[in-house]
Amino acid sequence: MLSDDLREELAAIAPERDCDRLAELSGLFHVAGSAHLRGHGEVAVHLDLVSSGVARRAFALLRAFDVESEIRTYRRAAFDQATRYQLHVAPSQTAYETLHRAGVLDAQHRPLDHPPRRVVARRCCVGAYLRGALLGAGSLSGPRDAHLEIRAAEPEGARFLAELAERAGAHLSVQERARHALAYAKGTEAIADVLVAAGASDTMLALEEQAVLAATRADANRLANADHANLVRTSRAAHAQLEAVRRLDLDRLPDDLREVATLRLRHPTASLAELGRRCRPAASKASVYRRLRRLQALSEA
Repeated sequence: MLSDDLREELAAIAPERDCDRLAELSGLFHVAGSAHLRGHGEVAVHLDLVSSGVARRAFALLRAFDVESEIRTYRRAAFDQATRYQLHVAPSQTAYETLHRAGVLDAQHRPLDHPPRRVVARRCCVGAYLRGALLGAGSLSGPRDAHLEIRAAEPEGARFLAELAERAGAHLSVQERARHALAYAKGTEAIADVLVAAGASDTMLALEEQAVLAATRADANRLANADHANLVRTSRAAHAQLEAVRRLDLDRLPDDLREVATLRLRHPTASLAELGRRCRPAASKASVYRRLRRLQALSEA
């Protein structure tokens, strides 16, 4: 699936700078994270993810800032009962500081709807945030009716993603639903801009290649269907002409009509062009068509 390919490619990108690591963590936690207040100012934070590769990626990003975390699994109760992966962040001062730097929690350890501008100040950080959001809650389908979406818990988060995409030269639309919001793109070109901004060039090329193949296949099918329809029409017309000729007395017909009638009887599946070439002298398709129409009219008189 394209969604799996996208996550696999994005998870293989290694951020070189701390600002990119923080921005990617921010994107992950804002679309796939949740925070629960405990007593004495303690906050439990975890990610809920669809793949083990993304969970390992989040684990590695946190470990780069000396933040301890644990990966757990559970089976989803609804739909296909697929295995989901949760990454639980161990409460610590280092964890709180890192998540504050990433714009996930404020200074009082309260969750933020979206990160402050400092987290995505650089162009590289914009791409890293989009990458984290795609890893955490992105899905891609295509090539037919190609669709990319990132699910956010609140409309503010979806609109923030759309703003970042605009800064990166891409476009995401926003749709609000009853319990969540979506930032999405439709069409191969619009989706390609978002994928390039996030660093998923291989998936972008694969999507475009599949779109070209699908268009070529559709054109071939249309041509084949058109050819088949033409054959059916030609066959039906030839059958009607044969029936008309058989009802006529050929000896009483003018020479030009008798010639075409005789050729149709001898060559029941021949096209108008083939009948015209067999006439003496050769006749055009239009001339043969007019003669056959006259024969049909005579047979119905």
